[in-house]
Amino acid sequence: MVRRPVAWVAAIVLLVEAVGFVFVNGLMATVVDNQQMSLAGLDPDAMSTGAWSAGGALGLYLLVCAGLLVRAATTDRGFGRVAKPVVISCAVLHGVLGALAVGLVGWTAFLFMMVVLGLLVLTLVAYGEQREPAAKAADAAPAETGPSAA
Repeated sequence: MVRRPVAWVAAIVLLVEAVGFVFVNGLMATVVDNQQMSLAGLDPDAMSTGAWSAGGALGLYLLVCAGLLVRAATTDRGFGRVAKPVVISCAVLHGVLGALAVGLVGWTAFLFMMVVLGLLVLTLVAYGEQREPAAKAADAAPAETGPSAA
């Protein structure tokens, strides 16, 4: 089945994206700190610390999502009650970032975000609830309908 390779690819892409986000936010923090830039009177040190913190938090979040995808790919089991909303929120984040990327960065960034969104949604759908055992149990049970079932 295709779900394991898709989960692996999505996890690898999220790992690369986590490193990229931390790098870009670190670069912005360094530039703000070196140039002593200020936005609306904010302290440049606070802006630098905020950029590092935001990059680290987003990078950690993407690493957790990648870890959940790796777990799903290695065990070939679906997501639990906590893991599924985390991966869904990661998909929503990529949808929102993709919408913002069109205006701020360009269509290439939008395309990348939509590919990641597609990988996440495909993984979520592939590891969705399994309905086959319930259908097999319903087929195996004798049908007790009609007057002769007594």
